[in-house]
Amino acid sequence: MNATLFAVAGLPGLLVLVWTVLPTGRNWFVRRYRWPHRLRGTLAALGGVLLMASVGFAADPKDHSWLRVLVLLAGVGMIGACLVAPTFRIRHGVATQPRKVLAIGAHPDDLELACGATLAKLSDAGHEVRTMVMSAGSKGGNSAVRVTEATAGSDFMGASAVQIHNFQDTYLSEHGQEMVTAIEAFIEEFRPDVVITHSRNDYHQDHQAVHSATMRAARRHSSILCFESPSSTRQFDPTVFVDIAGYLDVKIRAVAMHRNQKGKPYMSAEKVRSLAAFRGEQVKTSYAEGFEPVRLLGSAVGEF
Repeated sequence: MNATLFAVAGLPGLLVLVWTVLPTGRNWFVRRYRWPHRLRGTLAALGGVLLMASVGFAADPKDHSWLRVLVLLAGVGMIGACLVAPTFRIRHGVATQPRKVLAIGAHPDDLELACGATLAKLSDAGHEVRTMVMSAGSKGGNSAVRVTEATAGSDFMGASAVQIHNFQDTYLSEHGQEMVTAIEAFIEEFRPDVVITHSRNDYHQDHQAVHSATMRAARRHSSILCFESPSSTRQFDPTVFVDIAGYLDVKIRAVAMHRNQKGKPYMSAEKVRSLAAFRGEQVKTSYAEGFEPVRLLGSAVGEF
């Protein structure tokens, strides 16, 4: 009886512990739950208790009543955590009129840093999100790694497709017409309702170049929003805000996927969180991302 109890307890304990530790499991929690790290940590601890109790019994299979009590308490705790978990699910509305959103960034990590939470929220609500990155970021890191990270970041945010170009970063202004042509082709094929890109109020020359190329390529488009980058100037003045409560951890995790850039100060979770809190305070909510509208047609935005 004891052997059966501990064997039955050990298997789910091992499975839960492995799932909460693996990167795939961590991503799964972040994309589905508010306060994902607390929930993941609780389940990992309970799974560890079940596993250790089973291992302890296997090592010395005598009558250990205290181990049985430990297994029962951990089992009840795990069941309770699973029952309570749905209350922590990220809640989002389901759009009755889904829109198409195209987000354009200069470098592989720009979209995650600037509007990662907004893109994930829109995707979860049923809007179709596609992303476009104009360079592989070879000047700032390993281009092969950065392309892989950009793809993973877009997938994590819920983008249905990502298009990555290899225009030379730090020299994007020299590829202006080529970028215009690429963006025009994407817009023609996708026909987005909203285009999101860099602001002209940005110190980075590549960001300015992508803003300029997007303005030219989308010159006949009715709705264009500009996001905030770590290099935005003091003139960046957002008047459109998206409440990202429940999605801040998603953004932080998406940014962290760019491990090739993890040494940069603006990649830290603290910097991401503080900017989201600052923008949130401006519109009296906990966390927000801010955008400058170039122009914005209400019917195109719909239920954003």
